[in-house]
Amino acid sequence: MNALFSTLRTSSASHARLIAGPLLIVMVLAMMVLPLPPFLLDLFFTFNISLAIMVLLVAMFTTKPLDFAAFPSVLLFATLLRLSLNVASTRVVLLHGHTGPDAAGRVIEAFGHFLVGGNFAVGIVVFLILIIINFMVITKGAGRIAEVGARFTLDAMPGKQMAIDADLNAGLIGEEEARQRRRQISEEAEFYGSMDGASKFVRGDAVAGLIIMAVTIIGGLVVGVMQHGLSVGDAGRAYTLLTIGDGLVAQIPALVISTAAGVVVSRVATDKDIGQQMASQLFSNPSVLFITAGVMGLIGIIPNMPHVAFLLLAGVLGGIGWMMLRRQQQQAVQTAQARPAVAEEVASAAAAEASWDDVALVDPLGLEVGYRLIPLVDHGQGGELLQRIRSLRKKFAQDMGFLPPVVHIRDNLELKPTEYRILLSGVEVGRGEAAPGMWLAIDPGGAVTPLEGTQTTDPAFGLPAVWIEEGQRDAAQMAGYTVVDASTVAATHLNHLMHRYAAELLGRTEVQALLDHIGRDSPKLIEDLVPKTVSLTTLQKVLQGLLAEGVAIRDMRAIIDALSEHAPRLAVNGAQPDAGELLAVVRRALGRAITQQLFPGTGEMRVIGLDVNLERVLMQAMSSGGALEPGLADMLLREAEAAVRHQESAGDAPVLMVGAPLRQSLARLLRLHLPQLSVLANAEVPDDRNIRVTAIIGGQAR
Repeated sequence: MNALFSTLRTSSASHARLIAGPLLIVMVLAMMVLPLPPFLLDLFFTFNISLAIMVLLVAMFTTKPLDFAAFPSVLLFATLLRLSLNVASTRVVLLHGHTGPDAAGRVIEAFGHFLVGGNFAVGIVVFLILIIINFMVITKGAGRIAEVGARFTLDAMPGKQMAIDADLNAGLIGEEEARQRRRQISEEAEFYGSMDGASKFVRGDAVAGLIIMAVTIIGGLVVGVMQHGLSVGDAGRAYTLLTIGDGLVAQIPALVISTAAGVVVSRVATDKDIGQQMASQLFSNPSVLFITAGVMGLIGIIPNMPHVAFLLLAGVLGGIGWMMLRRQQQQAVQTAQARPAVAEEVASAAAAEASWDDVALVDPLGLEVGYRLIPLVDHGQGGELLQRIRSLRKKFAQDMGFLPPVVHIRDNLELKPTEYRILLSGVEVGRGEAAPGMWLAIDPGGAVTPLEGTQTTDPAFGLPAVWIEEGQRDAAQMAGYTVVDASTVAATHLNHLMHRYAAELLGRTEVQALLDHIGRDSPKLIEDLVPKTVSLTTLQKVLQGLLAEGVAIRDMRAIIDALSEHAPRLAVNGAQPDAGELLAVVRRALGRAITQQLFPGTGEMRVIGLDVNLERVLMQAMSSGGALEPGLADMLLREAEAAVRHQESAGDAPVLMVGAPLRQSLARLLRLHLPQLSVLANAEVPDDRNIRVTAIIGGQAR
């Protein structure tokens, strides 16, 4: 029963939310047509003021513009509500304005008498000032910011999409997060576009308020003099005060909502709301407060100045600055007190006797950073690079089929402050620079606008790049650059090198862990393979051979099945079968996956082929000892490079197809000079794929 009541309450609440919007529109339109008594006018005017205050507070407490994505619609409804109230109150003023100052309700009476002292001339001046502030200052500025923001957001969308694709391909984010970021970019563009149009509502509301006031005053004079027999002065005084009260009670909420619109579009998206941003940035430096207090104090002692106001404010600012200075000094003392404890701990560790604990093994994969990059890898400071490396290892495991070693991170004072280097088994394999707080604008090939900054190259792929400031980020994205932060630069470089040296990252420990992982589901399969059929070392060599040529080992079942079937046949006199022969067998078993990786889909495969005479010469060389003559090797590399250029210019994958006996030897030779060239055996291609040879190597070697 309780569950039934809960379901009914939930259903009723959802239905109420569905009809709230249409019901509000109907009420707004009804107020324009149906006459309202003064009591209802008071209620609606009060609701209008409270709505404006709520909108302003929500805008102040949001941390990102999209946190208040409904603001353009709220702005439209608030504008319609104010205009409908203007129409309803104007009708009451013209019908009953001759009866007294409370003819249109207590709220209009209060605004007409209390706020402007019952003086209609003062009321007109105040009303016009509010119109000018709202129309010329706040609304015009907010509209301009929204217009520029919409333009920049739309122009920056391609660059942001490219940055998301780069993070996704580098393994820094998952598919779900990539979809969420793309959706956020689309929503941000739609929001600024809506704000650009919604700002016109407020501007039109200000103009309409001014026209309505003039029309109501003229209409009141006509109605009071001609219909109710009042004198021109009495009619002007009665109807003008009511009109001014009506205008003020509508324009003050309009000014509040315009301010909220300016706050929403002018704020910079951070993890703090606008109040926290202002407090933390205006009052963060005690020197600024001391200087301001001194200036106020000097002005306060000038003769004929209001000494109390200036000196009181100077004292308040000086007190706030002194409190902030004391707090900073206490933090500095705490930091200084912590240093001797750390130094003592280091000294005691140095004085201890040496032991086997002091023998440090070489890390399979390491990252060393300069001291300015330490915050990026410090967990206590929310190191962004640490999170990216965790995501990177997870993406690598999903792509390649095994979990890479943990990346051991340490600082190195011998490096430049913004420099890092990547180590593989203690040997440097990559080095680069990452400037914290700056952005790297990478030219993917289509950017034509030069940028101001420090010229450099992308450490991962060697593309031309520029280190730029935060303020140039949107301009760089609009110019066609791919813009990434410092942590993404280092993470992308690490990811590139991990894929490049994947074979060396697969040690015996990783192979055994991989077998244990598979053995939990199929223990008999593993028992029949290792060590009965092949040794762990042989299996490691086969898997490393696949990884060295960019072939993932995700399909371990197919690899194990192929080894279990062919390894006994390839074994000679009980010895372990040759790893190279096993590699060829496994590649044939994975042929469909390898082909799909190189040529996605089911279309035609456009490949590079070998001249028949050259293939015969290479076969003879391999059969006689495996060494090539220097001239033949140079010619092979030269023509292979030309064929790769031809394939890439035509938009085809650089893939060389050869006979199975030549594949492994040619792949080993060409991989050293042309790592982008893949060598595929014709036996590895599925029967349902069509092949076309678009370039020939050795066509002139006759």
